[in-house]
Amino acid sequence: MDRDELLALFDRQMRRNARPDGPGARIERADGVVRQVCAAEHGWHGILWSGLDEGTADGAVRAQVEHFTALGREFEWKLYSHDRPADLAGRLRAAGFVPEPAETLMVAPVSALSPDTGPPEGIRLQPVTDAAGVALMTEVHEQAFGTPGRRLGERVLEQLEREPDRLVAVLAMAGDRPVSSARMEFCPGTDFAGLWGGGTVPEWRGRGVYRALIAHRARIAAEHGVRYLQVDASDQSRPILERLGFTALSVTTPWLYRP
Repeated sequence: MDRDELLALFDRQMRRNARPDGPGARIERADGVVRQVCAAEHGWHGILWSGLDEGTADGAVRAQVEHFTALGREFEWKLYSHDRPADLAGRLRAAGFVPEPAETLMVAPVSALSPDTGPPEGIRLQPVTDAAGVALMTEVHEQAFGTPGRRLGERVLEQLEREPDRLVAVLAMAGDRPVSSARMEFCPGTDFAGLWGGGTVPEWRGRGVYRALIAHRARIAAEHGVRYLQVDASDQSRPILERLGFTALSVTTPWLYRP
């Protein structure tokens, strides 16, 4: 499957035919978009896909602003660089959306990834299965990314309690200290699983911890019959992922609207 075919498969399975990503979430289709609305405060609200053109884009943007404002929810328009119309980003900005840092959509066949990369010396991998493990994940997230981890922790704990078969969460431990964490979310009915997190505390970066967490999740994905792994990669992780066999398909930018 070439790059364009793979991107079309991703758009069809993961965006146009998206499934709710967690407990309490639902998918809605209206005004030329596919959106997720979540009953839980810590859930993700936003636009996953849009089929718009120059004549319909402004009306669809206004409709989504009105919809989520009525719910009292901030939401994200997850825009990809191949989406249309080509000036949709400018239309979102004009409507009051604010962009967050762009990331690169990267995909790799599970069969092409090496499962043999173990953790570096001094590191052991530990599954996250309970509230204590989630608390350690939250600690890593805050140190690695410098942002609050409360909402992430609440979401992961709810997934573990209500949909444990859809989530793999893992910690990299240096002795008793968590130094990295990562997640993999299965997407039933699709060929994909998503890799999320992968944050490592500064003093452990560049030692192979991130690569080991990729390999660990790839092994589990292969056991579950997953064909492709998908990552929204930062500028820091993209070179590592390219060396591991991931291909860049598009650039995605979260555009946030706060009522």
